[in-house]
Amino acid sequence: MPPTETNGDTTDVRRFWQDLGLPGLIDVHTHFMPHRLLEKIRAYFDAAGPLLGREWPIRYRQDEQERLAILRGYGVSAFTSLAYPHKPGMAESLNAWTADFAARTPDCLHSATFFPEPEAARYVPAAVAAGARVFKAHVQVGDYDPADPLLDPVWGTLAEAGVPVIAHCASGPVGTPFTGPGPMARVLARHPRLRPVIAHFGLPEYVEFLDLAEQYDGVLLDTTMAFTDFFGRVDFPDRERKRVAEFEDRILFGSDFPNIPYPYSEALESLARLDFGDGWLRAVCHDNAARVFGLQLS
Repeated sequence: MPPTETNGDTTDVRRFWQDLGLPGLIDVHTHFMPHRLLEKIRAYFDAAGPLLGREWPIRYRQDEQERLAILRGYGVSAFTSLAYPHKPGMAESLNAWTADFAARTPDCLHSATFFPEPEAARYVPAAVAAGARVFKAHVQVGDYDPADPLLDPVWGTLAEAGVPVIAHCASGPVGTPFTGPGPMARVLARHPRLRPVIAHFGLPEYVEFLDLAEQYDGVLLDTTMAFTDFFGRVDFPDRERKRVAEFEDRILFGSDFPNIPYPYSEALESLARLDFGDGWLRAVCHDNAARVFGLQLS
């Protein structure tokens, strides 16, 4: 049972998916990682680091088992452990940790990551062979160009294997020289079969990332924080609103749990406010991810 202070939120979250007739939620954008790294990330958020651009009071600071209990109490049937490096020499050890985490956490999709370094051409195929089902690329934090030639064999491996990549490559909340649609467009031009999941709906460049989704069938988008009051509601022009509705099967629910500054239910309420209908919500909050990851959940 989740801790007492989350019980009201648990009721709201469970009511949301039960009212839609879903068996639960699938959250493609959650973070579990080694404790030492988690503490450093929390300290960065607490200090409102330069890539945040604002105060960011993390709401979920429980230990690992409590955080797992919270997600399960919400009815999240499957989730990810998106660890990510900020410098060379980190990714391979993170992949060892996330592989072990997945082995002891059956409802977590085996997640992995990489960094532009020569060793990536070896450890990414090894992670795929070991069963990694989703990768994390954090262009903003890593401060690297996703079109770096060192990553060509990585993108090629992932495109060939059909393994999705949750890619924080847009410029929100604060851009870097390597964020925005341009670098990822160059990657897709070389690897058109790649399956990137554009984190945070590509905000603030959501129009350009929707354009990429129109051009490349493998491009997906996740909803992580994108429509919440904290991140800033999007006022869709009619053309973009139509495209978001039409891309019903290309959008996946993500929360950024536990590093969010509001209750988990707000992520779901922000999607309901878009008013695209129950069918759209069912697809986004469960069915699309179940299809993408081949999950048989009931």
